Amino acid sequence: MAKPRKKAQHKNSRRVVNFNEAVKEKVRETQLIPKTVNQEKYILGLLDEKQDIVIAYGPAGTGKTYLAMQAAIKQLRQGSIERIVLTRPAVGVEDEKHGFLPGTLEEKMAPWTRPLLDVMREYYSTFEITKMLENQVVEIAPLAFMRGRTFKNSWIVGDEMQNATPGQMKMLLTRIGEGSKIVITGDIEQTDKRKKDNGLIDLCERLDNPLEGITTCELDCRDIQRHRIIESVLGMYSDVM
Repeated sequence: MAKPRKKAQHKNSRRVVNFNEAVKEKVRETQLIPKTVNQEKYILGLLDEKQDIVIAYGPAGTGKTYLAMQAAIKQLRQGSIERIVLTRPAVGVEDEKHGFLPGTLEEKMAPWTRPLLDVMREYYSTFEITKMLENQVVEIAPLAFMRGRTFKNSWIVGDEMQNATPGQMKMLLTRIGEGSKIVITGDIEQTDKRKKDNGLIDLCERLDNPLEGITTCELDCRDIQRHRIIESVLGMYSDVM
């Protein structure tokens, strides 16, 4: 009597898998490795569950945005958060009303959020990032569209916030909900606004008396990790805002 034939198993048969598990198999582990003392302090604040708001300011190349996004990706993979929210003042685009540029909201904000998404491309494919945007696992939320919202179980990155007004900064900080963290990054020496209108300078001055749950980290030229010439260029242009 002939033995019953086993059903053929196709090598390309589809599997239903958890999105984060699939990603873990594909890309390198998310490791936050400090290269300076200030970066170590910054990372400790990013990973401290007791710190709801983390503020990092300093010159270009010090890892402010890069480390904030690495920490966000790490928390998303661990399941500690459900969503990454990216926001940045869109200076020069009709006062952030986004009416002049064609395309979707994500396409309109692309020039301002590209530095944030560039970090994600180290860990996810373009297809995966597109799906994450479609499913709002990653959300691009212009400041002008955030009023009245509350973000729960989210990691919110406010990048280049020296270009925000004090009112916009207040509005962003009050969007935080349960299980969320807000990371504010910027350079108080590099701004398109006058000092009195600079939301980042205003915030730092208000934190002269530290508040529980908010940590501030200042980075400087010694923390620059990009091309070695950047520190020299910044010194050469020290008189230019």
